[in-house]
Amino acid sequence: MYTRRIFPIMGVLKWTRRHIFLFIFLALIPVFLFDVLELKWLHVPWLPLGVLGTAVAFVISFKNNASYDRLWEARKIWGGIVNTSRSWTIMVKDFITNTHAKESRTDEEMRVIKRELVHRHIAWLTALRYQLREDKPWEMHLKSGKSNKEFRASNYRVCEDVEDMEGALRPYLLEADYKEISSKGNKASQLLGIQSRQLKELMDEGLIEDFRHMEMMNILVEFYTLQGKSERIKNFPYPRQFATLNYIFVWIFILLIPYGIMDGFESVGEKILVLLSGHEERHSFVHVVQEHIARHFVWFSVPFSALISWVFHTMEAIGENTENPFEGGPNDVPITDLSRGIEIDIRQLIDDTDIPEAYVWPNDIVM
Repeated sequence: MYTRRIFPIMGVLKWTRRHIFLFIFLALIPVFLFDVLELKWLHVPWLPLGVLGTAVAFVISFKNNASYDRLWEARKIWGGIVNTSRSWTIMVKDFITNTHAKESRTDEEMRVIKRELVHRHIAWLTALRYQLREDKPWEMHLKSGKSNKEFRASNYRVCEDVEDMEGALRPYLLEADYKEISSKGNKASQLLGIQSRQLKELMDEGLIEDFRHMEMMNILVEFYTLQGKSERIKNFPYPRQFATLNYIFVWIFILLIPYGIMDGFESVGEKILVLLSGHEERHSFVHVVQEHIARHFVWFSVPFSALISWVFHTMEAIGENTENPFEGGPNDVPITDLSRGIEIDIRQLIDDTDIPEAYVWPNDIVM
């Protein structure tokens, strides 16, 4: 899925609001101990914390680059599926003829053959997207997590969760084809096998000659290649050792940030007190308020700690939500919409009837 709109800052804040409150709470604890209970020794030198923050930033950057590469590769794979599907359809439309046929077929019989091949390809697209939407143990699982659950309930639905694969496949397959693949594990792969078998039968009948048969088989091989690339991304996760350690490092840094910046804010407050001590109107209301703020200036470290924590955690969460581009998240590859677009396109190429409408997605969230 992806959104056609620029993701607004309010959406990001809503998505991360629970963590924002947590970061504020985590920053309040050390400041309370430091200022109210006067545990002035309770701080961490900034130099080692800065080194740790630099290391964490590099690790987050590495993870986000790798996650983006997985997402972009998935998008290129499905761009290839779009283009190759059109190539397959025009070959079906123009290569299958009576020119070398042992027994000529009527126009209606030819139309049925071509429609069968194109519809079986749509079934392949359908089976493939269902297989790519299956849950894996390492994925984010939109059904869990309050933020993801709220977003899913209010903005979109994953079509593969609403309708089962059987109901989605049956309209495009002959009953014999469906029975053949129903007991098989990788249905998409089996459907390409059926396509190959029918091409051989058509060649034996003279409806396509050797050269055209070879070109159409090359297209099927390309579909196998694109399917395999999609399955590689789906079935091989971002290495868990990197993901887990990155998550731990980020949280270590987040927990230490408040202890590292308190002393700096305390020093700023002391400098302000020195400047205020030289003023003549030391007993005015404004001066008393300024002096009170300066004495407790360390409390300003709370929003800054929360801000730094929010930035690091949000960047880590972006990488985590990007690394699996087929699971059905709000920023994943919109394979359902792409499949429907391909279906409309190729069915129009063969002048098919009862062509479905393009999906209309709520709130511009495309799945």
